[in-house]
Amino acid sequence: MTERTTLMQEVGAAFRDNGLTAAITALIGGFIALLAAVTRRAFTNDAMLLRLDRELLTERDRVDRQRAEDRKGDADRLERIETDIRAMRDLMLIAFQRSRTD
Repeated sequence: MTERTTLMQEVGAAFRDNGLTAAITALIGGFIALLAAVTRRAFTNDAMLLRLDRELLTERDRVDRQRAEDRKGDADRLERIETDIRAMRDLMLIAFQRSRTD
């Protein structure tokens, strides 16, 4: 009869036969995987920073446009108020002059 071995026995035999080679291969493979992960993370961070810079610039432009519109609205409102004050002043002056002549 043939002897049957379990998977763990075969893995153990492979590790005994190729132990040092397997360890070095695993170490090199792990180092390459770590290097790839760090590189990917670095490029991802750079891309995120560029995207955030673009979004920040867009937001600043939007805020600047909104402020310019607000300032224009405030200037228009102030001009209307000043016009109303002048009109009231003229009316009061006319009314005061009429009351003095009466």
